Amino acid sequence: MQFLVFLSNHHLFLQNTFKILATLLHIDTAGEKAMIAFTKNGVVLASKENTTPHTHAAFVQATIHELAVTANCTLANIDAVVVTMGPGSYTGLRVGLSSAKGIAYALQKPLIGLSTLALLANAASKTALFKSLGDQIQVFTMIDAKRMEVFGALFNQALEITLEEQAIVLEEAFVANLLTNGPILCIGNGASKIKELTTHPNVYISDVAYNLMDFIELAESKFAKKSYEDLAYSSPAYLKDFYTKKG
Repeated sequence: MQFLVFLSNHHLFLQNTFKILATLLHIDTAGEKAMIAFTKNGVVLASKENTTPHTHAAFVQATIHELAVTANCTLANIDAVVVTMGPGSYTGLRVGLSSAKGIAYALQKPLIGLSTLALLANAASKTALFKSLGDQIQVFTMIDAKRMEVFGALFNQALEITLEEQAIVLEEAFVANLLTNGPILCIGNGASKIKELTTHPNVYISDVAYNLMDFIELAESKFAKKSYEDLAYSSPAYLKDFYTKKG
């Protein structure tokens, strides 16, 4: 069996599975759904999702304590806190990271930050489409940023990043340029926008979302490498400035 290991914040590769002996608290508030989970040695002890918009802040702390009881796991006994760093919802990212940093700081535990775009790439690699498209496949992970803009990144077949995470205004010429390097598998809640720009046969859309197993795989990889966030200086990956309307 194989899974993905981070070499850095942006590079992953496949290697043989090794057993990680760790109890992890997972916090994901980057999107419309929020997720809290406790896992131990790759096994889910307890997990819960919140699908009610604009309620992640109230959900996180109450659910952490609820699941700690369910999992029979005290916070003092976890080995690390795992959190999505973005891109995603501005408010959601602040909620998740502030909660994760607070717990990690209070308990003196390491903080593991995960990219939502890398999580999507990990999810894409498990699909039949990815496995059938060959060595030249490119994975374009996209999170909706309104209108024809997305927060995106591009990964190759080995899930090495080839286009850094950034805010991207989708245009026909941009997609055409990507296609010169091979077929594209688009994934994420911004992926459907590609349909408005091209009907090229080498553009594929996947409606798969990342899940808790993607979280576990990438988090355990980073835990094994001791690839932790700086509690003092880590911040959400917004990828562009946040503006509010005046008046």
